[in-house]
Formats: sequence, structure tokens, C-alpha cells
Amino acid sequence: MTNDIIAFCCENSAYTAADIAGREGLHYSERVKIVRVPCAGRVDAIHVLKAFENGCAAVLVLGCESGACRHINGNERAKKRIEYAKALLAEAGMSQQNAAMFNLAPNAPHKFVKIVQDAEKSLKGASE
Repeated sequence: MTNDIIAFCCENSAYTAADIAGREGLHYSERVKIVRVPCAGRVDAIHVLKAFENGCAAVLVLGCESGACRHINGNERAKKRIEYAKALLAEAGMSQQNAAMFNLAPNAPHKFVKIVQDAEKSLKGASE
């Protein structure tokens, strides 16, 4: 079983923030695996569930800030889909706290790093 944290990152916001974080030398865990998506709204509940099925410890969906989505309301669709995935996880008797949606601007590398670091801390706290 893998302990990876999958971060589905919108190429218009979170992916850019992650890229800037890397260029600025901001560090976060190697456990974080970034998946570039054209829009957070393209991440379906099945993607979240499959990640857990494949042994991921946490799944993050990171999209544009409210009102800033290039695809009009992709970030709102992503939020609804992550809530649906959490409901399915709960129905299956699994923890839903390790699935989350976040909004951030492309020029927010520090926020990106904080989100993924907090996710890892949450996992460490749950395993102790």
C-alpha cells in the first residue's frame, strides 16, 4: 500500500502555484504526487475513489479561487464532486477526512505548500 498524497491541480491555478513553489525552493513531502488537470472541475468522484482504491493516503483537489475559474464554474463543480466522493466514502465505511478541495490563486506557492504540508501532518496525526 502506498502512502502517497495525490494532488489534482488545475493547470490555471494550483499547478502554477506548485511550479512556482518548486522554482522558489519551497519544500514539501515527496509523498505528494501532482496530477495536472485542465480544470479542477474535470476531476470526477471516480478519480478520487480510484486513488483511494489504489492505496493513496489522501486526495486533494486544488482549483481556482471563487469567481476566478477560466471555465466559468469548474471550481464549483469540483467542490460538489469532492463532497459527493466524501459521501460515498462514508457510505462505504471509510474515512472521508482525507479527501478535500481547496481554492488558491496561481501566485500562491506558499499556500500550496501549506495545504500539502497540512494534509501530511493530518495523516501523521491520524496514524499516531
